[in-house]
Amino acid sequence: MRRLVMWDIDHTLLRGGDVAARAWMAAFTEVTGLAWQATPAFAGRTDLDICAEVFAVHGVTGCTPERFFDRYVEQVHASRHLFAERGTLLPGVRAVLDALGTRDDVVQTLVTGNVPQVAAAKIAAFGLTGAFDAEVGGYGTDDSVRATLVRRCRERAEAKYGESFRPVVIGDTAHDVSAALANDALAVGVATGGTTMAELAHAGAHAVLADLSDVAATIDIITA
Repeated sequence: MRRLVMWDIDHTLLRGGDVAARAWMAAFTEVTGLAWQATPAFAGRTDLDICAEVFAVHGVTGCTPERFFDRYVEQVHASRHLFAERGTLLPGVRAVLDALGTRDDVVQTLVTGNVPQVAAAKIAAFGLTGAFDAEVGGYGTDDSVRATLVRRCRERAEAKYGESFRPVVIGDTAHDVSAALANDALAVGVATGGTTMAELAHAGAHAVLADLSDVAATIDIITA
């Protein structure tokens, strides 16, 4: 049985230099005409979930997520060159993706809170597009609950490839870990975001790494 390796993006693969957050705030002000009042915690959450909180905090009732996301995607597209300029690819990422990409027993994709277009812009900025079957990924417009993104991703992969997979979820937050556990997936925590190794382990991660710089050890954990 092959492994379906589902990667989180932000603070797991890369740091985007706050480009998407700035685009989010600009799009919100343009669409609603309201000044930005409070920034929610973005880490590990889906864009639908964050959008609901932002609308509620600002008392917005006459704007749909779809309308907001359309403008948000336009903002990100206009500033997408800044991801590589202000952001960075995290240690070991390219080597791990390349090594897994040579294996016949692995399919790599994305499970991210980002909307699909923004996810695509982020990985393209660092030349990672070819590493993933993004078609079967789980994205922030699929559902507010991150565990559902993992389930949708697995369903899409099984439908496309006509086979069952051993699921692996790799992320930097407790949300990634809990989403993996809810789907009986191997949960690999990477402490390259704001969550410590101890916190990831406490959340139930089956394996925890400081980062992906030890390529051989990372591959062993993912494929064991």
